[in-house]
Amino acid sequence: MPLRKDIWRPAIVDRPLADIVAAGGIGDAALHWLPEERPYAFLADPFGLWRDGMLNLFVEHFDYRDRRGTIEVLIYDRDFRLVDRRRVLAEPWHLSYPFVFEAEGETWMLPEAHRSGQLTLYRATDFPFGWQRAAVLSLDCVPVDATPVRCGGLWWLFYTAAKDRHSKVTNLHVAYSESLTTGWRPHPANPVQNNALSARPGGTPLLDGGTLRMPVQNCLHTYGGGIGMIEVGTLTPECFSARYAGPVAMPDAVRGTAEGMHTLSGAGAVTLIDVKRTTLSLRGLGIEAQRELRRLPARLRG
Repeated sequence: MPLRKDIWRPAIVDRPLADIVAAGGIGDAALHWLPEERPYAFLADPFGLWRDGMLNLFVEHFDYRDRRGTIEVLIYDRDFRLVDRRRVLAEPWHLSYPFVFEAEGETWMLPEAHRSGQLTLYRATDFPFGWQRAAVLSLDCVPVDATPVRCGGLWWLFYTAAKDRHSKVTNLHVAYSESLTTGWRPHPANPVQNNALSARPGGTPLLDGGTLRMPVQNCLHTYGGGIGMIEVGTLTPECFSARYAGPVAMPDAVRGTAEGMHTLSGAGAVTLIDVKRTTLSLRGLGIEAQRELRRLPARLRG
């Protein structure tokens, strides 16, 4: 039961992802913060799609009282006013990193769910509120923060391995397929990266003039300590190469107060981020103790 707790808060950055990456940071761009949650709860991992003039912003909702993330959508108008908010996906296991994207005439979500022991792709049945399981993607390991991109006539998937705490932040794997829902094959060079600086995916890939760049988390000193970019040089079913292209600096407004950033996702003319602070108090430890006491009867019955 750690005494220190990470508390994340997302923001809408009024600047396109490509401009932020080119500048190497968010700088003084206008920030529109998502609502702050009650103590020891937070929103994180923002991804978004525009539809009918509205930004549909999907996030993980997490509360240390039960430690099981669910997926919510917050809907904003073009003036960044919140007009609706609902839970859209909950499972018996923890969910986070709700990567939403459009492909093949459908809208999809590929949330992080490694505690389920598999990776499940969901299809929207009533966007943005209704989702159904569409496929289970079979890979060479249970993936963490799986991030898809269409490139060179194939679907590619970047993810780390849920084998242990170290692998989650250091072992970058790649898989590819002709189809989004079936036929995934692991890359023969897996893991293609093995370091805590540039392995774990952290947002939406950026295809610019045929060059593929992807946000990755800097976990050298702490989980989600910052965001950097890797630039993929070779991406074929036989070969892979990538280089670390440098960090993406946090917004000027939070420098000196934020202790990390671990999502950088593009949504049209805006970019979505989350930054963290940590809390250190006995109250947080008490919340953990209460949660364990509530689970004790079930453990005794088992």
